Amino acid sequence: MSTTTGTLVVGSGIAGLTFALKAAEHCDVTIVTKRARDDAATTWAQGGISAVLDPGDTFEAHIEDTLRTGADLCHRDTVEMCVRDAPERIRELIALGVHFSPGRDGGGEPFDLAREGGHSARRVVHAGDITGREVERGLLAAVERHPRIALLEQHMAIDLIVRARPGAGGADACVGAYVLDKVSGHVNTFAARATVLASGGAGKIYLYTSNPDVATGDGVAMAYRAGADVANMEFFQFHPTVLFHPQAKSFLISEALRGEGGVLRLADGTPFMKKHHEMADLAPRDVVARAIDYEMKRTGEECVWLDMSSRPADFLAKRFPNIHAECLRWGIDMTKGSIPVVPAAHYMCGGVVTDHDGRSTLPGLFAIGETACTGLHGANRLASNSLLEGLVFGTRAAAAVARIEPTAGSLVVPDWNVGQAAPPDEAVVVTQNWDEIRRMMWNYVGIVRTTKRLQRAMRRIELLQEEIREYYWNYLVTADLLELRNIATVAETAIRCALARKESRGIHYTLDYPETDATQARDTVVRRGGEARIGGPGATLASTIPPGVPGSVAP
Repeated sequence: MSTTTGTLVVGSGIAGLTFALKAAEHCDVTIVTKRARDDAATTWAQGGISAVLDPGDTFEAHIEDTLRTGADLCHRDTVEMCVRDAPERIRELIALGVHFSPGRDGGGEPFDLAREGGHSARRVVHAGDITGREVERGLLAAVERHPRIALLEQHMAIDLIVRARPGAGGADACVGAYVLDKVSGHVNTFAARATVLASGGAGKIYLYTSNPDVATGDGVAMAYRAGADVANMEFFQFHPTVLFHPQAKSFLISEALRGEGGVLRLADGTPFMKKHHEMADLAPRDVVARAIDYEMKRTGEECVWLDMSSRPADFLAKRFPNIHAECLRWGIDMTKGSIPVVPAAHYMCGGVVTDHDGRSTLPGLFAIGETACTGLHGANRLASNSLLEGLVFGTRAAAAVARIEPTAGSLVVPDWNVGQAAPPDEAVVVTQNWDEIRRMMWNYVGIVRTTKRLQRAMRRIELLQEEIREYYWNYLVTADLLELRNIATVAETAIRCALARKESRGIHYTLDYPETDATQARDTVVRRGGEARIGGPGATLASTIPPGVPGSVAP
């Protein structure tokens, strides 16, 4: 089946939904999401959205906190833009019916602003400890009411469609995507004048992650295969504190607990963060994750402990109801004892290279949210800047798409060709390679790296890629096969970028180059068929984007 839409959006988290609501003012929008409409990383977000809302706080302080945490790799213009846009984006969410926690004193403070690691002030607006769930609820309710937005669940994008763009001298452009209907098994063709990747991150490339199962890097993988630039994939943030329990599935223990006085301790009760950083338990996430990793390896313990005894029990139960309930489910009462925690893969700071309007280096293709590399996060994301990024760039990309003129006539987009593919008969190939990639990435491309480990990982991922390609071309596509193919592609980009960066900076820490090299304070850019290079192909992310607004690329 072939479908033409004004704009195709891949993903239904905060970035994709924000974009859809704004873009639908000008054109029809189709959203495809590979599971249920609310099955997105946004729904799992606990902490909140950073914004300068306190009269005692300043834009300059938020900007400097972001730049410092990003280890001299953030783009100042991007940071300033996002920080200054933040209050208005929060007001728009409230207008849609999103409810944030009110000020504690019931007086003149409209919000209960939290403080998280790396922040110099309380500036995180939240809805208890289920902020993402509340934001997703509000955005979905607005999307479902909109007559120009179609939202298709259980639809997984396979690959982008790249063809010569009319009126552009035969230059390639993205003109849509092939999408698998998981219920029927059919592959549908979607033609669109703009395609927007908002499919989230890629935590599932690692053995241990705080991410939901949908986080398989689909957007980055598709963009990379289509020839778009991808950058900074060596910077994968590990959240310091995920619940350690044999039956609990990577449940996140929000950084907001440490913002409310939580202290990390060893099994014997010794606090240890002060010796690792002057901000102690409120140090940036990369510092805390490495400190925990170091202490666990030094002591041989399987976890460390987060102690919340400095706060009253009733406060903890009210401020963190979801975390309190989940801990109780596993026999842990955070109001009486400490919470066992370990680091886990959490947030992808790199992604598809974009400019300030979400344009990728491939005309017709946009990327927003965690899928994109905008220059906001640099070498390490400041806590609660991620939901903000989705709001800001979802809004800006919608405005850019509105400026694209429709093309007269039609563009011929070929339907999916099954060829000689047969029904899959060895699912064990998928599960075996899936497990091997995730374990390899955890052991060789994890919190602490070495060149030898990275080289081993590269040799192995190249062999696995050959096996996956052979399987992909011989058998009919399934969601499991597509996700395996995508995590292998994303893993390859991460390894290539990590090998190119011969220094330690932010989240990327290697024992072979433990110091930071000022000459490498540039982005690592990689394109399909080439090696990752510091500062190339363009010196900065924005410089890789063709100037001007791209023309229309589809009917």
